[in-house]
Amino acid sequence: MTNPKGQVKKAVKEAEVQIVEPVEEVQEQIEESEVESEMAIMQPLDEVLGQAEKAYEAYKEAERQVSKIYKENEKQVTKAYKKAEQQANRTMEESINQALALRDEAIAEALKARQEAERQVMEAYEKAKEQAEKVSEEAVAQALKVRDETIIKAWNIREESIEKAWVIYSRVIR
Repeated sequence: MTNPKGQVKKAVKEAEVQIVEPVEEVQEQIEESEVESEMAIMQPLDEVLGQAEKAYEAYKEAERQVSKIYKENEKQVTKAYKKAEQQANRTMEESINQALALRDEAIAEALKARQEAERQVMEAYEKAKEQAEKVSEEAVAQALKVRDETIIKAWNIREESIEKAWVIYSRVIR
């Protein structure tokens, strides 16, 4: 990723170079005009006025060139700023898209984990249900066994009691 500030600084330096060169040319023209002006003192007035007009035109031309360079520099700086702004916007959009993709992945993983947890809970429930049914069946079987044993014992006690009663009754009757 390029540095927007670096691009702007580079554009400003290039513009300064473009400004400095015409300014140096203008200074040279002014120096030449000064030399010519000194010589003009000795020359007739028409020549001096002509040279002054040329110097003024050179000054005006230099002024136009400086203005043109400043405008070009402004365009370059604006272009560099817009390019940096577009790059920042693209980077931001990429970051947002990456964040959204990561969020979607996290949600998908959470859903998978939830489904896995629900599956495990259902398995545990089914296993517990089966165990409860098994324990219940065993308890019922045990209770039936105890009941049957108790009934057998009760019948045995009844039988013994009836026999004892007949024994006692037979003794009494006799």
